[in-house]
Amino acid sequence: MNRPLVGTLATAALGAATLLGTVGTAHAAPQDADRHPTQQKTKAVDFAGSVALSNCSGSVVRMPGSKADDPALVMSNGHCLEGGMPGAGEVVVDKPSSRSFTLLDKSAGKLGTIKATKVAYATMTDTDVSFYETGSTYAEIEKKYKIKPLELATEHPAKDAKISIVSGYWKKIYSCGIDGFAPTLKEGEWTWKDSVRYTPECQIIGGTSGSPVVDTATGKVTAINNTSNESGEECTLNNPCEVDENGKKTVHKGIGYAQETYQIPKCFGDGNKLDLNAEGCVLPKPKAARR
Repeated sequence: MNRPLVGTLATAALGAATLLGTVGTAHAAPQDADRHPTQQKTKAVDFAGSVALSNCSGSVVRMPGSKADDPALVMSNGHCLEGGMPGAGEVVVDKPSSRSFTLLDKSAGKLGTIKATKVAYATMTDTDVSFYETGSTYAEIEKKYKIKPLELATEHPAKDAKISIVSGYWKKIYSCGIDGFAPTLKEGEWTWKDSVRYTPECQIIGGTSGSPVVDTATGKVTAINNTSNESGEECTLNNPCEVDENGKKTVHKGIGYAQETYQIPKCFGDGNKLDLNAEGCVLPKPKAARR
Protein backbone atom coordinates (compact mmCIF):
# COMPACT_ATOMS: atom_id res chain seq x y z
CA MET A 1 0.00 0.00 0.00
CA ASN A 2 1.32 3.44 -0.91
CA ARG A 3 1.08 5.30 2.37
CA PRO A 4 1.67 9.08 2.69
CA LEU A 5 5.32 10.03 2.72
CA VAL A 6 6.88 10.37 6.16
CA GLY A 7 7.73 13.62 7.87
CA THR A 8 7.28 16.78 5.86
CA LEU A 9 6.42 14.90 2.68
CA ALA A 10 2.70 14.32 3.04
CA THR A 11 1.96 16.75 0.18
CA ALA A 12 5.00 16.12 -2.00
CA ALA A 13 3.60 13.52 -4.37
CA LEU A 14 0.23 15.22 -4.80
CA GLY A 15 1.24 18.87 -4.76
CA ALA A 16 4.61 18.88 -6.42
CA ALA A 17 3.48 19.88 -9.88
CA THR A 18 1.63 22.92 -8.57
CA LEU A 19 4.24 24.00 -6.07
CA LEU A 20 7.32 23.59 -8.19
CA GLY A 21 7.10 26.97 -9.84
CA THR A 22 6.57 28.86 -6.58
CA VAL A 23 9.77 27.98 -4.75
CA GLY A 24 12.25 30.78 -4.14
CA THR A 25 15.64 31.05 -5.80
CA ALA A 26 18.20 28.53 -4.59
CA HIS A 27 21.05 29.92 -2.53
CA ALA A 28 24.47 28.65 -1.57
CA ALA A 29 25.71 28.19 1.98
CA PRO A 30 26.74 31.48 3.61
CA GLN A 31 30.45 32.16 3.71
CA ASP A 32 30.61 32.91 7.43
CA ALA A 33 34.40 32.88 7.39
CA ASP A 34 34.36 35.98 5.18
CA ARG A 35 32.41 37.86 7.86
CA HIS A 36 34.24 36.30 10.79
CA PRO A 37 37.88 35.67 9.80
CA THR A 38 38.60 33.86 13.07
CA GLN A 39 36.13 31.10 12.22
CA GLN A 40 36.96 28.09 10.09
CA LYS A 41 36.45 28.70 6.40
CA THR A 42 33.49 27.00 4.79
CA LYS A 43 33.26 25.35 1.41
CA ALA A 44 30.76 26.68 -1.09
CA VAL A 45 27.91 24.19 -1.46
CA ASP A 46 26.08 23.87 -4.77
CA PHE A 47 23.83 21.38 -6.57
CA ALA A 48 26.52 19.41 -8.42
CA GLY A 49 25.89 15.72 -7.79
CA SER A 50 22.36 16.17 -6.46
CA VAL A 51 19.41 14.50 -8.17
CA ALA A 52 15.66 14.90 -8.36
CA LEU A 53 13.43 11.87 -7.87
CA SER A 54 9.74 11.72 -8.78
CA ASN A 55 8.75 12.47 -5.18
CA CYS A 56 11.94 13.28 -3.26
CA SER A 57 15.51 14.53 -3.41
CA GLY A 58 18.76 12.57 -3.52
CA SER A 59 22.40 12.61 -4.54
CA VAL A 60 25.06 10.60 -6.33
CA VAL A 61 27.39 9.47 -3.55
CA ARG A 62 30.63 7.60 -3.17
CA MET A 63 32.21 5.79 -0.26
CA PRO A 64 35.77 6.75 0.74
CA GLY A 65 36.98 3.54 -0.92
CA SER A 66 34.88 3.76 -4.09
CA LYS A 67 36.72 3.55 -7.43
CA ALA A 68 36.06 5.43 -10.66
CA ASP A 69 34.88 2.28 -12.43
CA ASP A 70 32.47 1.25 -9.65
CA PRO A 71 28.73 1.45 -10.36
CA ALA A 72 27.53 4.83 -9.08
CA LEU A 73 25.21 4.90 -6.07
CA VAL A 74 22.27 7.25 -5.58
CA MET A 75 21.25 7.90 -1.97
CA SER A 76 17.78 8.96 -0.82
CA ASN A 77 15.39 8.09 2.02
CA GLY A 78 13.90 4.67 2.62
CA HIS A 79 10.46 6.29 2.63
CA CYS A 80 11.06 7.57 -0.90
CA LEU A 81 11.02 4.08 -2.47
CA GLU A 82 8.86 3.84 -5.58
CA GLY A 83 7.03 0.83 -4.11
CA GLY A 84 5.97 2.60 -0.93
CA MET A 85 7.42 2.97 2.53
CA PRO A 86 9.03 -0.04 4.23
CA GLY A 87 7.29 -1.05 7.44
CA ALA A 88 8.99 -1.02 10.82
CA GLY A 89 11.58 -3.80 10.85
CA GLU A 90 11.53 -4.21 7.05
CA VAL A 91 14.78 -4.18 5.09
CA VAL A 92 14.99 -4.20 1.28
CA VAL A 93 18.12 -5.65 -0.33
CA ASP A 94 19.03 -6.24 -4.01
CA LYS A 95 15.59 -5.47 -5.42
CA PRO A 96 15.51 -4.82 -9.20
CA SER A 97 14.65 -1.23 -10.09
CA SER A 98 14.61 0.88 -13.24
CA ARG A 99 14.01 4.17 -11.48
CA SER A 100 15.26 7.34 -13.18
CA PHE A 101 17.07 10.24 -11.53
CA THR A 102 17.47 13.73 -12.97
CA LEU A 103 21.09 14.78 -12.50
CA LEU A 104 21.72 18.47 -11.75
CA ASP A 105 24.71 20.73 -12.36
CA LYS A 106 26.09 23.19 -9.81
CA SER A 107 23.41 25.78 -10.65
CA ALA A 108 20.56 23.22 -10.51
CA GLY A 109 20.32 22.96 -14.28
CA LYS A 110 19.20 19.60 -15.66
CA LEU A 111 22.10 17.65 -17.14
CA GLY A 112 20.40 14.39 -18.03
CA THR A 113 19.05 11.17 -16.59
CA ILE A 114 20.74 8.24 -14.93
CA LYS A 115 18.90 4.99 -14.22
CA ALA A 116 18.97 2.45 -11.44
CA THR A 117 19.47 -1.25 -11.94
CA LYS A 118 18.45 -2.17 -8.40
CA VAL A 119 17.74 -0.99 -4.88
CA ALA A 120 20.94 -2.10 -3.20
CA TYR A 121 19.59 -1.32 0.26
CA ALA A 122 16.65 0.45 1.88
CA THR A 123 15.06 0.62 5.32
CA MET A 124 13.19 2.87 7.73
CA THR A 125 14.41 0.97 10.79
CA ASP A 126 17.06 2.68 12.98
CA THR A 127 17.65 5.04 10.04
CA ASP A 128 15.78 6.19 6.91
CA VAL A 129 17.90 5.55 3.86
CA SER A 130 17.94 3.97 0.41
CA PHE A 131 20.82 3.25 -1.94
CA TYR A 132 20.19 2.63 -5.63
CA GLU A 133 22.89 1.02 -7.73
CA THR A 134 22.88 2.61 -11.19
CA GLY A 135 23.88 1.34 -14.61
CA SER A 136 26.57 4.04 -14.89
CA THR A 137 30.00 4.18 -13.33
CA TYR A 138 31.35 7.30 -11.65
CA ALA A 139 33.83 7.66 -14.51
CA GLU A 140 31.07 7.51 -17.12
CA ILE A 141 29.02 10.14 -15.29
CA GLU A 142 32.02 12.44 -14.93
CA LYS A 143 33.01 12.04 -18.58
CA LYS A 144 29.50 12.71 -19.89
CA TYR A 145 28.28 15.33 -17.41
CA LYS A 146 31.48 16.70 -15.76
CA ILE A 147 29.98 15.87 -12.36
CA LYS A 148 31.71 14.18 -9.44
CA PRO A 149 29.84 12.34 -6.66
CA LEU A 150 29.49 13.60 -3.12
CA GLU A 151 31.56 11.70 -0.55
CA LEU A 152 30.13 10.28 2.66
CA ALA A 153 31.97 11.40 5.79
CA THR A 154 33.18 8.72 8.21
CA GLU A 155 33.08 10.77 11.42
CA HIS A 156 30.10 11.50 13.65
CA PRO A 157 28.62 14.93 12.86
CA ALA A 158 29.45 17.65 15.37
CA LYS A 159 27.09 19.82 17.40
CA ASP A 160 27.02 23.45 16.16
CA ALA A 161 28.49 22.43 12.78
CA LYS A 162 27.23 24.50 9.87
CA ILE A 163 25.32 22.47 7.29
CA SER A 164 23.60 22.84 3.95
CA ILE A 165 20.62 20.70 2.94
CA VAL A 166 20.63 20.38 -0.86
CA SER A 167 17.21 19.59 -2.33
CA GLY A 168 17.38 18.47 -5.95
CA TYR A 169 13.59 18.18 -6.05
CA TRP A 170 13.00 21.85 -5.24
CA LYS A 171 16.36 23.13 -6.52
CA LYS A 172 16.82 24.86 -3.19
CA ILE A 173 19.57 24.87 -0.56
CA TYR A 174 18.73 25.32 3.11
CA SER A 175 21.49 26.58 5.41
CA CYS A 176 21.54 26.22 9.20
CA GLY A 177 23.40 24.36 11.95
CA ILE A 178 23.26 21.17 13.99
CA ASP A 179 21.41 22.02 17.19
CA GLY A 180 22.02 18.62 18.77
CA PHE A 181 21.11 14.94 18.60
CA ALA A 182 18.08 12.85 19.51
CA PRO A 183 19.09 9.46 21.00
CA THR A 184 15.76 8.07 19.77
CA LEU A 185 13.38 9.71 17.32
CA LYS A 186 9.93 8.16 16.96
CA GLU A 187 7.35 8.85 14.24
CA GLY A 188 4.31 6.64 13.87
CA GLU A 189 5.49 3.02 13.71
CA TRP A 190 9.11 3.97 12.94
CA THR A 191 12.01 4.56 15.31
CA TRP A 192 15.37 6.10 14.39
CA LYS A 193 18.60 6.23 16.39
CA ASP A 194 20.94 9.17 17.09
CA SER A 195 19.18 11.62 14.76
CA VAL A 196 20.50 15.07 13.85
CA ARG A 197 18.33 17.97 15.00
CA TYR A 198 18.51 21.19 12.96
CA THR A 199 18.50 24.76 14.20
CA PRO A 200 15.22 26.56 13.27
CA GLU A 201 16.62 28.24 10.13
CA CYS A 202 16.16 25.07 8.07
CA GLN A 203 12.41 24.99 7.51
CA ILE A 204 12.33 21.93 5.26
CA ILE A 205 9.19 21.09 3.26
CA GLY A 206 7.69 18.20 1.34
CA GLY A 207 10.02 17.03 -1.41
CA THR A 208 13.23 17.73 0.51
CA SER A 209 13.32 14.19 1.90
CA GLY A 210 16.48 12.38 0.80
CA SER A 211 18.48 15.59 0.46
CA PRO A 212 22.15 15.22 1.40
CA VAL A 213 23.14 17.16 4.51
CA VAL A 214 26.56 18.62 3.71
CA ASP A 215 29.02 19.77 6.38
CA THR A 216 30.18 23.11 5.00
CA ALA A 217 33.59 22.79 6.69
CA THR A 218 34.48 19.58 4.84
CA GLY A 219 32.13 19.49 1.86
CA LYS A 220 31.22 15.90 2.76
CA VAL A 221 27.81 14.36 3.39
CA THR A 222 27.26 13.92 7.10
CA ALA A 223 23.56 12.94 7.17
CA ILE A 224 20.42 12.56 5.10
CA ASN A 225 17.39 14.82 5.58
CA ASN A 226 14.19 12.96 6.41
CA THR A 227 11.51 14.61 8.58
CA SER A 228 10.21 17.47 10.74
CA ASN A 229 7.51 18.01 13.34
CA GLU A 230 4.76 19.83 11.47
CA SER A 231 1.98 20.53 13.97
CA GLY A 232 3.34 19.85 17.44
CA GLU A 233 1.74 16.43 17.92
CA GLU A 234 3.64 13.72 19.77
CA CYS A 235 5.13 10.75 17.88
CA THR A 236 2.46 10.72 15.15
CA LEU A 237 2.91 10.61 11.38
CA ASN A 238 4.54 13.89 10.29
CA ASN A 239 5.19 14.75 13.94
CA PRO A 240 8.28 12.96 15.27
CA CYS A 241 9.11 13.17 18.95
CA GLU A 242 12.39 12.68 20.77
CA VAL A 243 12.60 9.96 23.41
CA ASP A 244 15.39 10.00 25.99
CA GLU A 245 16.96 7.03 27.80
CA ASN A 246 14.31 7.30 30.54
CA GLY A 247 11.44 7.21 28.05
CA LYS A 248 10.61 10.91 28.39
CA LYS A 249 9.17 12.35 25.17
CA THR A 250 9.94 15.83 23.86
CA VAL A 251 8.33 17.64 20.94
CA HIS A 252 9.98 20.43 18.94
CA LYS A 253 7.30 21.87 16.67
CA GLY A 254 8.64 23.10 13.34
CA ILE A 255 12.07 21.53 13.80
CA GLY A 256 13.62 19.24 11.19
CA TYR A 257 15.75 16.13 11.52
CA ALA A 258 18.22 14.03 9.57
CA GLN A 259 19.71 10.56 9.87
CA GLU A 260 23.46 10.18 10.26
CA THR A 261 25.39 8.43 7.49
CA TYR A 262 28.94 8.25 8.85
CA GLN A 263 28.78 4.51 9.66
CA ILE A 264 27.31 3.46 6.31
CA PRO A 265 30.64 3.25 4.38
CA LYS A 266 31.60 0.28 6.58
CA CYS A 267 28.74 -1.65 4.95
CA PHE A 268 30.01 -1.27 1.37
CA GLY A 269 33.10 -3.09 0.14
CA ASP A 270 35.01 -3.41 -3.12
CA GLY A 271 33.00 -2.49 -6.18
CA ASN A 272 30.45 -0.67 -3.97
CA LYS A 273 29.00 -4.05 -3.05
CA LEU A 274 26.81 -4.17 0.05
CA ASP A 275 28.13 -6.36 2.86
CA LEU A 276 25.90 -6.26 5.93
CA ASN A 277 28.22 -8.72 7.70
CA ALA A 278 31.28 -6.48 7.36
CA GLU A 279 33.04 -5.46 10.54
CA GLY A 280 31.56 -2.28 11.95
CA CYS A 281 28.42 -2.36 9.78
CA VAL A 282 25.40 -1.50 11.91
CA LEU A 283 22.72 -1.23 9.23
CA PRO A 284 19.76 -3.51 10.01
CA LYS A 285 19.66 -6.82 8.15
CA PRO A 286 16.67 -8.48 6.50
CA LYS A 287 14.88 -10.71 8.99
CA ALA A 288 15.91 -13.90 7.21
CA ALA A 289 19.59 -12.89 7.42
CA ARG A 290 19.64 -11.93 11.10
CA ARG A 291 21.68 -14.08 13.47
